[in-house]
Amino acid sequence: MTAVQDERSPVLTAPHPAPAPLPDRVKDALGAPVRALREAPRRPLLAVSAVALLSLVVYAVVRHFVHTSMVDMVVYRAEGAAVADGGDLYGLRVTEWNLPATYPPFAAMLFVPTTWFPIPFLRVAITLGNLGLLALLTHLSFKLVGWPRRELRPLGVILVTGGGVWLEPVFTTLRYGQINLALACLILWDLTRPDSRRSKGVAIGIAAGIKLTPGLFAVYLLLTGRIRAAFVAGFTFLGTFLLGALVLPDATWGFWTKYLYDSSRVGKTEIVDNQSVRGAFARLLHTADPGTLATVGSGLVALAGLAIAAWASASSRWLPRAEAWGVCCAAVTAVLISPISWTHHWVWCVPVLALLACEAAIEHGRPAAVRKVRWRAAFGATLVAFFSFAMWVVPHHGDLDLHLPPVSQAPAAVYPLVGIGFLLAAATRTRARRRAAGAPLVPVPGPRNGGRPGTAHDRQQAPAAR
Repeated sequence: MTAVQDERSPVLTAPHPAPAPLPDRVKDALGAPVRALREAPRRPLLAVSAVALLSLVVYAVVRHFVHTSMVDMVVYRAEGAAVADGGDLYGLRVTEWNLPATYPPFAAMLFVPTTWFPIPFLRVAITLGNLGLLALLTHLSFKLVGWPRRELRPLGVILVTGGGVWLEPVFTTLRYGQINLALACLILWDLTRPDSRRSKGVAIGIAAGIKLTPGLFAVYLLLTGRIRAAFVAGFTFLGTFLLGALVLPDATWGFWTKYLYDSSRVGKTEIVDNQSVRGAFARLLHTADPGTLATVGSGLVALAGLAIAAWASASSRWLPRAEAWGVCCAAVTAVLISPISWTHHWVWCVPVLALLACEAAIEHGRPAAVRKVRWRAAFGATLVAFFSFAMWVVPHHGDLDLHLPPVSQAPAAVYPLVGIGFLLAAATRTRARRRAAGAPLVPVPGPRNGGRPGTAHDRQQAPAAR
């Protein structure tokens, strides 16, 4: 794929037309994949489809031999059954690992339909559903980045859907039957909608009601001046809380007063499965409770990550794909600072890789005399990291997580290292673009887009300074 966007040429954006009626928008959205496939070049489409199909067949064989348990799906089903039958939601323990419910009551209410089907059927349905969500997340990532050009995007979606199952976070999401891809699609769909939409923020609020971590994206909206969308997200989240309290008052009281703060219900902080800053500190300090040092470290990462995300987004006059950098920084920050971020929470690698691939493609398209390899190197290293399964290679069974030697610390914390590296790269790029344009390094407060409502597409397509 080649990049067609010239970073130095100004982009003129026409006024946004009035939104079409909802039935027309739904009809258009359902027909969009078919139209995109018709517009794609035929031979490359067939070649990419063959590669993707081969990858999925190999994945199906490997999946069979690794005895995929989909234990999280079993937990979700048990939560739905507890709601439907009036059972003790947070007292249940299922599977051979005695796993409890850890999400808010609102999430358990959404899991009720899983009780209508037997587990063998759910294994197939949820796997196919997650593959569809991987395709949707890829499409939304390309939309966020504004790359590749329109007729090539179906090829990219097919290729990533077929090959993306080998990305460790995606592989583990499919193996456990997790909901990470659904949450990421909700959030990214919301963030790629025009800021002028009054309902912008609703999907983020719903995602936060299912699992609290997405609430950080409401903070991102607030920091980037989209006050209405941030409040819509907040009130939507409040609505999920009130709905849970109305239907499951006892469970709601127990979750918000007790179970939310019991980290032992979620899992052990120190195991290599936990790819958060706090998990890295626990392994580095050889303790299950890294205490104040890890708390301070996570707090500093939170402040720095959100600041970089807001800074990048506010630099759209000089930084190409500014909104994509901002959103990806917010996503990386969210998984870094969560006390426990399992490896499958890092499905945000998909938009991060799409952004880095775009930067690498544009860099490769420059004349040889000025071409550099920095973004191609960054993309390659990040791709290898998420394909590596590095944390699983480290000896970690039993209590070995607490006794890792220095040589094993880096592979055991590969995602936090990649995440922090990505934040530093975003800060460096934003600073370089602003300095090259002679712009102030600190954003000057003022109306966004001249006081007119804009879209994420407007910001990411802004011309770069010479």
